[in-house]
Amino acid sequence: MHSVRFTAETSSDGVVERDFTVGEVPGVLWSPVSGSGSVSGRAPLVLLGHGGGQDKRAPGMVGRARRLVTGCGFTVAAVDAPGHGGRPRTAADERQIAALRQAMAAGEPVGPIVVRYNAELAERAVPEWRATLDALQELPEIGAGGPVGYFGLTMGTAIGVPLTAADPRITAAVFGVFWHDSLTEAARQITVPVEFALQWDDEHIPRESGLALFDAFASKEKTLHANAGTHMALPRFEADSAVRFFARHLGRAGTSPA
Repeated sequence: MHSVRFTAETSSDGVVERDFTVGEVPGVLWSPVSGSGSVSGRAPLVLLGHGGGQDKRAPGMVGRARRLVTGCGFTVAAVDAPGHGGRPRTAADERQIAALRQAMAAGEPVGPIVVRYNAELAERAVPEWRATLDALQELPEIGAGGPVGYFGLTMGTAIGVPLTAADPRITAAVFGVFWHDSLTEAARQITVPVEFALQWDDEHIPRESGLALFDAFASKEKTLHANAGTHMALPRFEADSAVRFFARHLGRAGTSPA
């Protein structure tokens, strides 16, 4: 098993940010800083999945991570998905991206291409995320057995749904803004609390597809947040809602889940 290798560290506004690698997978770990300036004790961990064409340091990712750290005292981890950020693209990646750009230029539907490509990425990314979680739980400030959540939209959902279905360590998840086609079977295996965001006027994802994915989750507690607006117009307040959701289900640092 690969261990976490830290490569850089910065600290600002009560958050310590550390670059790391697990094998060949690069990531970032955001943690609260104690009053003495050292990393605080064990806290719930949230895994943060980025969207397509983005990376672990996309502005939205950093904003969500810092909200979770400063608002709840959580530790947050993000990694670059295959073919994203600092990771090289394969020939298959290049073919899918070229097909996506061609469809966009021609004004054709992108859904079938995105669903197919993201399903391929998930097959590679889920084992990487599980290995990363193994390595992170070896760190003294995280440890094994503590609460773990997952937060990912768009491609982060395409990867996060099969990951959550496969890994029982994840006990609460926030998903949204994705098609149901490739995810229905995995969603039916998920019973943990779920918060799901949907854009009512999404120009790419048919409303019925998003609703079908929400309906597929087997969770006894699941909440649908349907917002007016297009694919890229998810309100920023949904990030604050996710913080409250994780505080409720993972417990703030030093407390038990409610």
